[in-house]
Amino acid sequence: MHRQPLLNLLRKYRPTDEDERRMLEQTIQFVESHADCFDRQLSIGHVTGSSWVVSPDRRKVVLIHHAKLDRWLQPGGHADGDPDVLGVALREATEETGLTNLKIVSPAIFDVDVHRIPARGAEPEHWHYDIRFLLEADPEQPFIRTPESKDIRWVETDEIAELTTEKSINRMNCKNKVNN
Repeated sequence: MHRQPLLNLLRKYRPTDEDERRMLEQTIQFVESHADCFDRQLSIGHVTGSSWVVSPDRRKVVLIHHAKLDRWLQPGGHADGDPDVLGVALREATEETGLTNLKIVSPAIFDVDVHRIPARGAEPEHWHYDIRFLLEADPEQPFIRTPESKDIRWVETDEIAELTTEKSINRMNCKNKVNN
């Protein structure tokens, strides 16, 4: 079963708070219920893969000012049918930042988030079941910006709150500081 590796990762994961625990349960239920959970054509929602990209000293993180959503977020995107969510997270981080020296810190899940995506054009409102992984990169390597973003930058972890109030970004930042 192509969903089993993700379900195994999800069942091993230990959320940091009650909100994340609830989202983890929702994600497990969604993946168990939908054989096509990795397919963006599943109109109610789909699994996505993201990365929390940190500097080797864990004092900086890569954030992207997302063009469509007009918010600062971590790199990530659609699985497009690929059940290897770590591979998806790595591919999306490379595509969205241009960073080619990304290092997987751990194959274990770093964070789980479920969030609503508003309707746009012919695409209906739907849910992203986002599986996030911890990656590391050299902050000296230059970014290559794509049309998907308005900006990309390394942000000091103590300055993240100045750019965003996104609950999941702040949760990942807290996890990063605890594990630093």
